[in-house]
Amino acid sequence: MDAIKTTQQYIERMITSEKTRGMKVLLLDAFTTQIVSCTTSQSTILAKEVYLVSRLDTANSNTTSTNSTDATAAATTMTSSDDSAGPLKNTGHMKAICFLRPTEINAGLLVKELTRPRFSEYHIYFSGILSSSLLRLIAENDEHDLVKQVHEFYADYLPINEDLITLNCRNTISMTVSAGTAWARDHAHLYERNRQGLEAILLSLKRQPTAIRYQGSSALAQQLARDVHERIVSDQLFHFRNKSCLLLALDRVDDPVTPLLSQWTYQAMVHELLGLNNNRVVLKGAPNVTKELEEVVLSPTEDDFFKRNRFSNFGELGEAIQSLLKDYQNKTKTANTSNLNTIEDMQNFMEKYPELRSQSHNVSKHVAIMGELARLVEVCSLMDVSQFEQELACADDQSIHMRELMDKLASMYIKIPDKLRLGLLFALRYEHSSNLHRVKSEMKKGGVSDDLIDLMDTILKYAGSRVRGPGLYGVGTKDIMSKMTKSFMTSVQGVQNVYAQHNPVLVDTLQSVQKGKLKQESHPYIMGKGTADDVPSEVIVFMAGGVTYEEAAKVSEFNKNNIGKMRVVLSGSTVHNSTSFLEELKGLP
Repeated sequence: MDAIKTTQQYIERMITSEKTRGMKVLLLDAFTTQIVSCTTSQSTILAKEVYLVSRLDTANSNTTSTNSTDATAAATTMTSSDDSAGPLKNTGHMKAICFLRPTEINAGLLVKELTRPRFSEYHIYFSGILSSSLLRLIAENDEHDLVKQVHEFYADYLPINEDLITLNCRNTISMTVSAGTAWARDHAHLYERNRQGLEAILLSLKRQPTAIRYQGSSALAQQLARDVHERIVSDQLFHFRNKSCLLLALDRVDDPVTPLLSQWTYQAMVHELLGLNNNRVVLKGAPNVTKELEEVVLSPTEDDFFKRNRFSNFGELGEAIQSLLKDYQNKTKTANTSNLNTIEDMQNFMEKYPELRSQSHNVSKHVAIMGELARLVEVCSLMDVSQFEQELACADDQSIHMRELMDKLASMYIKIPDKLRLGLLFALRYEHSSNLHRVKSEMKKGGVSDDLIDLMDTILKYAGSRVRGPGLYGVGTKDIMSKMTKSFMTSVQGVQNVYAQHNPVLVDTLQSVQKGKLKQESHPYIMGKGTADDVPSEVIVFMAGGVTYEEAAKVSEFNKNNIGKMRVVLSGSTVHNSTSFLEELKGLP
């Protein structure tokens, strides 16, 4: 189960089909543009005779010729109403490959395109299940008989890592909260998008779950599990022969702590401090960053250094970048132009020059990112903040925590967003404490605005102890002996890294699955209920409301430690950092 490889194979089949040989155009919508951008390089597209990439879903199509700097970046605007404008001049001899989500809007755009065709043929690929009514609509409007094939390729998601998938679907926390209430219909479109995305994940990975379970504390997780089960039973598409596979439907509400914590692994840290969206990082405005590095790409498919080090902690990352820099310096010394004494030397230099130039950009990119991360860590006093966050997340000592929180809220060196996160973490840990009123008062004195202080009540209403499941802070997930053993071993051995003590609830859940001890009371079955000793060899997790890169790093570590035993793919509505999580909380009533 490799999400990136699966999606790449879909795109490869589209652009290398025998029926589409020759010069062609790739027509996309807003979401499939992101899919192609995340998984396929400009050079790959160009090598398959794709002349240009165009957006179908805008009045003035955004188009990019594939000899530009990035075939899937924001493109120059050109007029689509005639063939005389920009790069679409004289395209009547070209074939169009359409890769689109199966929506009514896209079907309407296809009808409009087929009414005034710009290309000789249309080869249509939908990223999910297409309804018979939309297929009929397209067929009835293909008056010129230009549609040569229609397929369903189930890449209706963004594969971030091999074992991490997102739907890039925001505002889903409101959707999870409204499930089972009269307000659920206000979020019906979001629910449908999440259901369709989960179905596409199963179809693309060619997995038919042998068991389906859901988070018992979540009405949304239960509804999603039931609806997907009904689709599997009623549709032959899902009938695959595979190993024992568990589909586990979860809800962000069970773990509101993980999205609030500072991060110290490369991929997670970049997303928390700089933002990592569609594999792109914006450094514009950062000190000492050159113009060519104002927006850079961090992709495991295009950047071997990032692929190797995306889960490395901040200290390990510094050492790895130093090694990368030394390696580059050694290569440039051997390729010094002053050593070009023979024709053979010159030929060798020219052969190595493109590689050296590419490596130069890669080194500069990672040095620039590392420099900005280090600057923000120092400016925001994040090492001090993070250590206290970890204590709030992992230990229970209200008097000591209260004193330290008061110091942090009064400090001029702690930034407002960090004071807010510390206040929320304290409230989640000690929600029944009489000190919360004082905490709010000190937050206000420390510069936190009233609307942000109100988030303390919001987060307790969203994910307080009466709402969430029993797994947070270790309550209800372990027997007393195992908790005492873990506490004792930690106190004797210490913790390898004080900034990485916290384990998301998801880790305990997966370990319980692996041991065959995930309780039916907390995670009931929809189908496939077996004996307590049944352990699946594959687990597909879908978390409505969003996942985090910390959870993704833990899943990757779990997979690495359980090769040949169990493999997990983590998927969710979106990938949160603390900013996006808090923004969604602000939208709650």
